[in-house]
Amino acid sequence: MVNSYKGHQSQYRYSGKPLVSTFEGTSNINDWSTIKEQTGCYFIPDWSSLGPQRAASQSVIDGAFSWVAWPTGATDMNTDSDKQYLSALAGKPYMMPVSPWFYTNIPQYHKNWLWRGDTLWPDRWDQVLQIQPQLVEIISWNDYGESHYIGPIRLQGIVANANRYVQNNPHDGWRLLLPYYIQRFKTGNASVSEEFIVMWYRPNPSSSGSDGSTTCNNSSEHQTEMAPALCSTDSLFVSVLLERPADIYVQIGTNTPTKFEATNTPGVNTFTVQFNGQTGVTSAWISRNGDVEKNTHGPAIAPPSDGLINWNAIVQGS
Repeated sequence: MVNSYKGHQSQYRYSGKPLVSTFEGTSNINDWSTIKEQTGCYFIPDWSSLGPQRAASQSVIDGAFSWVAWPTGATDMNTDSDKQYLSALAGKPYMMPVSPWFYTNIPQYHKNWLWRGDTLWPDRWDQVLQIQPQLVEIISWNDYGESHYIGPIRLQGIVANANRYVQNNPHDGWRLLLPYYIQRFKTGNASVSEEFIVMWYRPNPSSSGSDGSTTCNNSSEHQTEMAPALCSTDSLFVSVLLERPADIYVQIGTNTPTKFEATNTPGVNTFTVQFNGQTGVTSAWISRNGDVEKNTHGPAIAPPSDGLINWNAIVQGS
């Protein structure tokens, strides 16, 4: 398969070789010497189950990719795991994971848990700029079942039983921030030719229905399980990419808008508005001198129609 596609113009190459990665596959470690000989690939696998030290010690690898893209419990993501990989790799390339969200509830695969999302998307990109790894991989383009997709929703690609929490929850808005972050990652600087406003939130307050037996954390990952509402907060999050300072307004329903002053320019500013019992349609806008220069709107925060809380995010942007 590698040989069939390695000459294609869409094949990514690193150090002049076709880059190949994996999701786990540690039972096949011994196959890769032969595969590399026959394909000439540059091999950066995800063998996170081994941990940074054991993964980095495998002589067959050219670098390592980590799947540790989400925090554990009710804390925000940090870079501890990334630093462990960098140290263990001792100069070999590290592919750092970036992901915006995680929620899965697929009974046929015995999966029903979430990891903290909240401001993970902008936080993680700030960490990329801090760590400066050789490579970055976004998790993921279209894994709808785990709610971390950033690509368009394709109904035919949604695994059975995930439709309930995916179908009306677009994530396209998160991509609006990518050109800025990618340019900064690659060059160290980034210009802002167009301003964007992106907001995301869960559609249901955590006390408005059944939690569906969802847990925060997953015991199969040797994590202590806890109530999902402890990790996924009842909040609306807004990131604005600005060329110059502006006022940012966020409104839930007909309640009084919350005003923020965005002064990190040029760059991304992120703000949080707690639900605090507020329900209704959502709005956020950029304002200067009383004039609305860009705005976005989203569907209502409301109790779930089927009584089951949707722990996935709705993302809107313009």
